[in-house]
Amino acid sequence: MRLILAITLLFIGVNLVATDTTKTVASKPKIIYGTASFYANSFNGKKTANGETFSQKKMTAACNVLPLGTWIRVTNLRNGRTVLVRTNDRLHARMKRVVDLSRSAAEKLNYVKSGLTQVKVEVLGKKKPEE
Repeated sequence: MRLILAITLLFIGVNLVATDTTKTVASKPKIIYGTASFYANSFNGKKTANGETFSQKKMTAACNVLPLGTWIRVTNLRNGRTVLVRTNDRLHARMKRVVDLSRSAAEKLNYVKSGLTQVKVEVLGKKKPEE
């Protein structure tokens, strides 16, 4: 009987510790490194994954690993330039690139001539960050 009581108390204690959510730890921002490309002009005016009409003039991105509507800061690792964009589309399922940016964003990062660049992507969340 004492063994059952001891096991029960141990189980309750473990559950209390496991479900204690009074302390929250600030998590580090998620950072992803990889290759960025930019949309071909043929996509201009077509629907994105979230239903918006794609425009090369908007500051948007396609990404397969982040939820749609996530704000990200993309840094070109070759020149240090950064842009803030919102994910509103998906890449092709077999695409190995991290992000595909609108032409406006690619121009600000200064890699349109080369077509691809190495980037750091910082996940900022669903709310538009202050610039």
